[in-house]
Amino acid sequence: MVFDLIKGLLGQEEKKEAKPAEAAAEKREEEAVSASGGQPEEGASWLSLDAWVSLEGLKKGLEKTRSRLEGHLKGLFALGQTVDEHLLEEVEAALIEADMGVKPVNRLMEELRRACQSGQIKDAVGLKAYLKTSLKERFKGYKLELNMSPTPPTVIMIAGVNGSGKTTSIAKLGYMFVKEGKRVLLAAGDTYRAAAVEQLEIWAGRVGAQIIKHQTGADPAAVAYDALQAAVARGMDVVIVDTAGRLHTKQNLMNELGKIKKVLSKRIEHAPHEVLLVLDATTGQNAISQAKLFKEAIDITGIFLAKLDGTAKGGVVLGMQDEIKIPVKFVGLGEKAENIQRFDPEGFIDALFD
Repeated sequence: MVFDLIKGLLGQEEKKEAKPAEAAAEKREEEAVSASGGQPEEGASWLSLDAWVSLEGLKKGLEKTRSRLEGHLKGLFALGQTVDEHLLEEVEAALIEADMGVKPVNRLMEELRRACQSGQIKDAVGLKAYLKTSLKERFKGYKLELNMSPTPPTVIMIAGVNGSGKTTSIAKLGYMFVKEGKRVLLAAGDTYRAAAVEQLEIWAGRVGAQIIKHQTGADPAAVAYDALQAAVARGMDVVIVDTAGRLHTKQNLMNELGKIKKVLSKRIEHAPHEVLLVLDATTGQNAISQAKLFKEAIDITGIFLAKLDGTAKGGVVLGMQDEIKIPVKFVGLGEKAENIQRFDPEGFIDALFD
């Protein structure tokens, strides 16, 4: 019955806009399936991955964060303006307001003050240039590319709290891989939430992926194992394993993630090759707290930061890198399947300040 309802919504909403972003997270995911169908708008062409990471695309997605920064920084970096404590305090306030985090901002401001005292920074223009360079340096040494298996299939495990945008993020990854010419299989491991399997099945059909599913309430580890069996038999290139959304404070549910991971490694050596944590950018610093606890439970290899376009807290990316040392590998910049970008630190910082 639920599946029929969702299919009905798909037919009714194809020509309508998605509802406002402030709707409840799970409702947004269902509306995203209905409104977009996981397909580009009529007349849109598929962009290469290189085009995805364009500065203009990031600028559009970071519009809310950049507007907030500009509200604080407007005029501060004017040509010829001197650097004094008032200017530094204004910069500090702007970075905290963008949700970069108090501790990371304090460390950055100490660095900026030392550079001013040593003469490395001579004026406001130089301050801005130094700030951007310093932020970019923080991303060096991190592997931003996905860990792909030398022999297919590559297994990607997805985790996240309830309402983080996990289902939509999986659809985006699947869409990306399909457009690269890869055969993709989705494992519907969220067997607890009502309609979760049906939603993922609809997305699979829309983006051109296959799916393995069990009944509601089934053992998620069994779904994961069967998905790998099917992937090997069918010659799939990529398997994306969904897991139920869970509160990071519930230890029994966190332990279940470890069980799923062990099952995957028993069927395919070194699997999962990538463990992506989906975080909701609109939660700001709370996303960092979530990541720390997930990191303790499973070996997270990367972060998919969803809903970045819907928040003025985009600075959380910078704080996240500073606090948890796990690379952001993808960002979600909209509710449609094509609204995904591989994370480009230099482009991200340029988009924030230029």
